[in-house]
Amino acid sequence: MNQLPCTLEALVVRTDFSADGAWDALRAALLSPSRDGFLANVALVDDRRYEGLTPGQALDLIPAEYQHPLLVLADSAAVASTELPLLVVDLQGERGRCVRVVAAELWGIENNLAGANMDFEEFVGAVDDDGVFRGF
Repeated sequence: MNQLPCTLEALVVRTDFSADGAWDALRAALLSPSRDGFLANVALVDDRRYEGLTPGQALDLIPAEYQHPLLVLADSAAVASTELPLLVVDLQGERGRCVRVVAAELWGIENNLAGANMDFEEFVGAVDDDGVFRGF
């Protein structure tokens, strides 16, 4: 597989191509401000070369220059649910640790980790019983 692009934004990599409608809904959710006007600072990667990419494989494809504290995968679990629970991969604290977050709440994790306001562990500790973060 090819190396992931290097951006200043958090990469959201599409790894499942089974549902174009879900991808469209995911894009809309990520590009729409929250009730309070917050947006996740993301760059969307829609490239079939990354189909089936796992978190472990993704870690090996991150360019050395990529400085964002997280990577996001839009995998099969994300597109199978109307909440679009994305897989967020920690790149700083405990590299490779993951947490699921509904697309509409990605801004909270991205904004707070990028600004060093919170730690990844705080989001891991705030997941619901099903392992998905839906906000505080």
